Amino acid sequence: MQEGTRIHKKLQKRMGSTYLAEVPLDITVPVTYDGVSLEITVEGRADGIFPAKDGSSMTIDEIKGIYRHVSRLKEPVLVHKAQAMCYGYIYAKKNKLKNIGIRMTYCHIPTEEVRIFEERISFRKIENWFLDLVQEYAKWAAWEIKWQEERNRTIRSLRFPFDYREGQQTLVKGVYQSILRKKRLYIEAPTGVGKTISTVFPAVKSIGEGITEKIFYLTAKTITRTVAQESFTLLAAQGMRLKFITLTAKEKICILDKPQCNPQACPRALGHFDRVNDAVYDLLTQEDSISRDMILSYAEKHNVCPFEMSLDVSTWCDAIIGDYNYAFDPTACLKRFFAQETENPYIFLIDEAHNLVDRAREMYSSTLIKEDFLKIKKIMTTHSRKIARSLERCNKELLELKRECEERKIYDSIEIEPFVMKALRLSSLLEEYLHSRTDSGDYTALPDITPGDPAALPLDNDSREDVLAFYFELRYFLSIYETLDEKYIIYGDYDPAGAFYLHLQCMDPSGNLDSYLKRGRCAVFFSATLLPVQYYRDQLAGREDDYAIYAPSPFSSSNRLLMIARDVSTKYTRRTPAEYQRISDYILRFIQAKTGNYLIFFPSYRMLEDIRSYIESSSYCQECVNVYVQETSMSETEREEFLSHFEDTPTKTTIGLCVMGGIFGEGIDLKDSRLIGAVIAGTGLPMVCTQNELFRNYFDEKKGTGFNYAYQYPGMNKVLQAAGRVIRTDSDRGAILLLDERFLQNSYQSLFPREWFPYDVVTADSMGKYLSDFWDR
Repeated sequence: MQEGTRIHKKLQKRMGSTYLAEVPLDITVPVTYDGVSLEITVEGRADGIFPAKDGSSMTIDEIKGIYRHVSRLKEPVLVHKAQAMCYGYIYAKKNKLKNIGIRMTYCHIPTEEVRIFEERISFRKIENWFLDLVQEYAKWAAWEIKWQEERNRTIRSLRFPFDYREGQQTLVKGVYQSILRKKRLYIEAPTGVGKTISTVFPAVKSIGEGITEKIFYLTAKTITRTVAQESFTLLAAQGMRLKFITLTAKEKICILDKPQCNPQACPRALGHFDRVNDAVYDLLTQEDSISRDMILSYAEKHNVCPFEMSLDVSTWCDAIIGDYNYAFDPTACLKRFFAQETENPYIFLIDEAHNLVDRAREMYSSTLIKEDFLKIKKIMTTHSRKIARSLERCNKELLELKRECEERKIYDSIEIEPFVMKALRLSSLLEEYLHSRTDSGDYTALPDITPGDPAALPLDNDSREDVLAFYFELRYFLSIYETLDEKYIIYGDYDPAGAFYLHLQCMDPSGNLDSYLKRGRCAVFFSATLLPVQYYRDQLAGREDDYAIYAPSPFSSSNRLLMIARDVSTKYTRRTPAEYQRISDYILRFIQAKTGNYLIFFPSYRMLEDIRSYIESSSYCQECVNVYVQETSMSETEREEFLSHFEDTPTKTTIGLCVMGGIFGEGIDLKDSRLIGAVIAGTGLPMVCTQNELFRNYFDEKKGTGFNYAYQYPGMNKVLQAAGRVIRTDSDRGAILLLDERFLQNSYQSLFPREWFPYDVVTADSMGKYLSDFWDR
């Protein structure tokens, strides 16, 4: 943008005294479409206006600074020309001209070489074109006006679809008051309260009252997006008209095996923009609930890209359901909504909000690997000696940082500044290179390439993918560097193979999240495990006057048995064969009490495998139990197959050996007899590693709570999530066994939800009596 501004000013100064630069223009046009009368205002700023040489008329000049070499332009880009034509019509109309000149001035930013396209258009022709254009906008404006009237009418008469459960009405009121008062609300609400409908309903009502315009329902997992869809569908069944869409990642919705957004690879890319408006209008006028399958269907009908179409559709939708990154990720957020750092009438509903802490730290951090610079240098040596030299300079700076780092070293920003300056230069060179060369272009036509030069050959597909990925990583690193503050640390370390990594690590994401949350009116964070709430408020951009609500569980405490083993531990110092035998003994006695389905959670795959052999070697397990084990990197099909073994009313006991914090630790819904018990071995503490120790040291220094922030709170969240799999409905009954004596310490019990009291302290011998009494009841 800075380079473009420089080029504009430089060219404008060359044009002489009769050249008027940066001329503001506007016009308001009355129009009627589909029975709706409205006015459309078109306004902008022309780069330049100057008289023709004979003085007979005027010319509009539109300047574009580009990285693509101007020698490869055959004609002006049509959308650029359309911009100039709008200015041309406005100026000709106001000055009663018979014709107007339209000039496109393209400047190649690196070389400042200029190419001009110019034509003169009669007023009648440009007026017809402009009024046709206004009619296209009127079509959408008229539709939107009518839609909003219909939507708001149905919402105003909408009522909550259920009788309120205990605590539910408090949630609904709390959300609505937070919207009215522009607050952020933090809700800890156990399973069964109905968090989703209790947040969606008041958010929808606020749209009907004209307080807000758009709902962003954000979550980390696919299954919770489905729950959100169901809530909107439920309200639609009550008579609500609302357009809501679920966004799907490009990789999952692309028609190709691997996204390649160019006409050579994708049959829908060529002419996509000519067809997509009709596709979007067709879908919006026919459907309210817009799912992935629906997007695919309409995209196929109109031969357009389903992912880009879904983004265009979202512009017109009232509610958007999707991943956190659509609102908070600097590289993936929806620029059409969040490009401007101003408050908008949006509501953020953030489900499973406990997941956002780690996700946000990840979003706002960046890492570069020294060895990648050498890999890209090897590719670029025969294609651009200038870029190869720049890569080598960056590598030398990283080598200096590496020499100072034995195992791990924290740097200050001044120490890495020499590297950053060279990386900025490299980023500019790579950007210029990638813009000016295409997969199949004739590079010998470029002024810096001579026939026979190896650089005239295009990069092969794999090499181009590698260079492009490296460029994006470098650019992201530099953008994060620009945001560094006291909530970051810079450090270097090594991977097991000895590669040197340079990290910009976000330690506290609250500041970054706050900058995005300010672009909405209200944010509601909710989860079944948002304890301690002060920790999550602190990390998720809570302010002193923001609200927090704890909703009581609607389920009877008699439906749950919670036991804590007092003589077993999963501490590293206690992980011996004897302790593993004791843990497996607890597990076997627990599942023998009643035939049914159980999940057993361990703190790591290593411990799972260590204890698995003890369980599977027991005679009871071999004769009476089906054992299924969570594997690393399971596909969706494999996950579904794993869960399919947990059937209703089983005649044989089934156990699943799982890892806390994994894919089966949260977000799964095994209701009624599909799951009747869970054993949680350990307090879920994250592994001791470089990053967690850095978190511990950072929060020790900032708050004196390093162990809590780095280990205890994230660990207990995994425990609470795992235990939450057992009781999902008011008809569920189940037992939970916590296997670690540390659960009896005050520091852990202070993190227990209210519904975990009272609990029973047991040994392997005494546990059987508690279980038999519970199941007999």
